[in-house]
Amino acid sequence: MRILHTSDWHVGKVLKGHSRLTEHIAVLADVVKIAQAERPDLIIVAGDLYQTSAPTPEATRVVTRALSALRATGAHVAVIGGNHDNGAALDALRPWADAAGITLRGTVRDNPDEHRISGVTDDGEIWRLVALPFLSQRYAVRATEMYDLTAAEANQTYADHIGRLIGALTSDFFDTSAVNLITAHLTVVGGTLGGGEREAHSVLGYAVPSTIFPSSTHYVALGHLHRPQNVIGPCPIRYSGSPLAIDFGEEENIPSVAIIDVTANTAAKVREVPISSARALRTVRGTLDDLAAVDAGDAWLRVIVREAPRAGLREQVQELLPHAIDIRIDPELLPNSAASARAAARAGRSPRELFTDYLCDCGHADDDGVRELFDELYDEVST
Repeated sequence: MRILHTSDWHVGKVLKGHSRLTEHIAVLADVVKIAQAERPDLIIVAGDLYQTSAPTPEATRVVTRALSALRATGAHVAVIGGNHDNGAALDALRPWADAAGITLRGTVRDNPDEHRISGVTDDGEIWRLVALPFLSQRYAVRATEMYDLTAAEANQTYADHIGRLIGALTSDFFDTSAVNLITAHLTVVGGTLGGGEREAHSVLGYAVPSTIFPSSTHYVALGHLHRPQNVIGPCPIRYSGSPLAIDFGEEENIPSVAIIDVTANTAAKVREVPISSARALRTVRGTLDDLAAVDAGDAWLRVIVREAPRAGLREQVQELLPHAIDIRIDPELLPNSAASARAAARAGRSPRELFTDYLCDCGHADDDGVRELFDELYDEVST
């Protein structure tokens, strides 16, 4: 059978005040064209369809039309919710999805069979798919309790709970007469961040070992990390990455989808198919004279200006580079004030790192309990 694996669309993303809806329409049209050319039996969308949990009507229209177009290729389409999605809102779309022939799972239900999906290809290949939407730490405990597993203890980690869920849902994977598949939205140890992920749901105890996936799994289709990559484990594990760069931290990523050919008796063969219409993000540096020589095409630009701060400098840069949407003065040229030093020290640092610095300043560097409480609070408010 053939599988098309994509994830992390983040439709509705606004970059420095600029809507990217037109870009998303073009990129998802490319994904549909690839599906039409490759003729997959199964298309997996591994979470984060939307940028926010309250998408606009326009974003919802783009996503539902893209899913309908993918289904129109004749493939079975399976979709799970990610950490940016509103899982309950996705579940509310299930009547539409069912009518359209699309399998949509926004949240973990109390019936394990809700997350076991199966089918048969036109060539008679039987496949099984375990579909696990994103689970925050507090809901991971509830989910394991729903399946009447061993009592969830307070000191168990997120990885323990996810591992038990995967174990329960893949209990029939010992039978290798079918193609055994898993899709999930989570961070696996060994994966490399793409640059634009929500940090609270990427680290801080959210990483799980690849050993939670049974060796009898033919392919694990992951979402959450935006860089296309394989992860070493007991079976083939892959992040498809985002089909376009979400933020400037991802400018080195190559947007693509993954095409997988596999049978019950042969190993998965994976290849990347690039997304040709994805608009690039670039960072450029230099003086005004240097910037005047830059040919960035239609890429969105982050510009680090090596000029002393002065009135009208931003306008001069934008006149030279109309697609410059993030313009900054090189920190080396900023006034050497205490406020500037503090801002430079904070730049690019995560909330957890900043809080750790605060604890050190207060003389509580070794207070892991306070750090853990901060992680829990930050997870709660960011969810």
